[in-house]
Amino acid sequence: MKQESPIKRRPSRQIMIGDVPVGGDAPIAVQSMTNTNTCDVEATVAQIRSLEEAGADIVRVSVPSMDAAEAFGKIRAQSGVPLVADIHFDHKIALRVAELGVDCLRINPGNIGREDRVSAVISAARDRNIPIRIGVNAGSLGKELLRKYSEPTAEALVESAMRHIDILDRHDFQDFKVSLKASEVFMTVAAYRQIAGQIEQPLHLGITEAGGFRSGTVKSSVGLGLLLMDGIGDTIRVSLAADPVQEIKVGYDILKSLRLRSRGINFIACPSCSRQNFDVIQTMNDLEVRLEDVNTSLDVAIIGCIVNGPGEAKVADLGLTGGSPKNLFYAGGRPDQKLDNANLTDDLERLIREEVARRKAQEAAVIARSDQ
Repeated sequence: MKQESPIKRRPSRQIMIGDVPVGGDAPIAVQSMTNTNTCDVEATVAQIRSLEEAGADIVRVSVPSMDAAEAFGKIRAQSGVPLVADIHFDHKIALRVAELGVDCLRINPGNIGREDRVSAVISAARDRNIPIRIGVNAGSLGKELLRKYSEPTAEALVESAMRHIDILDRHDFQDFKVSLKASEVFMTVAAYRQIAGQIEQPLHLGITEAGGFRSGTVKSSVGLGLLLMDGIGDTIRVSLAADPVQEIKVGYDILKSLRLRSRGINFIACPSCSRQNFDVIQTMNDLEVRLEDVNTSLDVAIIGCIVNGPGEAKVADLGLTGGSPKNLFYAGGRPDQKLDNANLTDDLERLIREEVARRKAQEAAVIARSDQ
């Protein structure tokens, strides 16, 4: 079922985070954040590489001290993916990582301090073509805003962001993106919807402190899904109290479900019932683990019986319909061969990998012809 996404993206100014375009007509970028001690260069580099292998376009790294800034320079030299330095309070840390090759500065101009310190950071960013991310969180709103609104609200988030944006505007600095995050879905969605029509810069989406793997995935899917359906969002981060690699996987799953980006296999699988002719749940669990390394976009239907199986298999790239005594495998929407339950998972993995290899060979042939 190859229906194109009906979503119309919000027009936005495009900025560059390293070699990754953000905003404009660029694909929505998926990012995560390291949770290692930044001063542990080896561990942080290893985690960044794991995130890159999972498909991360951008990785954020917390830089809370000058020692961490020096470590960041070593990390940056060993990383192939663009890095955002997360900095609060001390403007000298921002200046140092700018010298060390940071790809983006995540700051809160309101907690950097005096105007001359903010000006110094902006000047360094301008001189080195480094974009800035303004990050506003419900949990760290200024005291003045909390007195005005009594508690965090969507309006307070937007006003905080606009105050920070005003600082950049006064310095004629426009290469920035903005995030307005809360752990509460309605507040976050309302804040992004309000600011989307007020600025032209790209928006980084996230539900902050969303929770553990299961609850955080659900909350993020609902919140980000509502905004993405509105065409709002140029980068996303799924914040989970879990392995950061899972944030990348869930982020791509959200985008795949809305046909906004494709990476890896999109499985269509039934929840199983007493009509199933093979163990759907175990088969799916095994295939997801075995095929984690596949980056080629592919729709694969795994359906346990003949009620919905043939219909789903005919519109997928590859499909399996449960049957007795054997299951029917489809390729390109047509019945291709019958598969026995005894070696079902092995056979499916082999057939899927053969299709991936065929597509890669086709792509390589097209590239070779275009280079001639």
